[in-house]
Amino acid sequence: MTAPVIDRRTFLKTGFAGTLLLACVGHVAAASDDEEASMLTAISAALLVGMLSGQPAARTEALSSTVAGVRQAVAGLPPHLQSEIADLFSLLRFSLTRRFLAGVSAPWAEAREEDVAAFLESWRHSRFSLLQTAYGALHDLVLGAWYARPEHWAAIGYPGTPEVF
Repeated sequence: MTAPVIDRRTFLKTGFAGTLLLACVGHVAAASDDEEASMLTAISAALLVGMLSGQPAARTEALSSTVAGVRQAVAGLPPHLQSEIADLFSLLRFSLTRRFLAGVSAPWAEAREEDVAAFLESWRHSRFSLLQTAYGALHDLVLGAWYARPEHWAAIGYPGTPEVF
């Protein structure tokens, strides 16, 4: 069995993208909590489509709780995974990499839900396993935070924690 042959153009594009990615990670300053919250809110809204209330106040509260849950979940991960998630969040917060890697041109607070959903789908079905893994992390963090809340357990048939005698 022979290894697949990569043509020169693909090799150069991948090398350029990797170099750009590493340069951006190295130069991205820590963004404020508001920027991260905006990013997580936009991603959560796209992943939770159909599950969120149509009432603005309830929707805002549900998204805020989900963002808080994502942050709590990340805080509970081992340090090396926290670092990887922080790198992913930094890439998505930085405007150049947000545009280049996610294809979302507007700042997260102004991004259209369909643009965010398109970016997530493109990562989900990407030919690059790194982007598929990043999608999986975002998906699992958001849905884990959503279903960690008791008011959402019924939707998945979870009866709640067993009572201990």
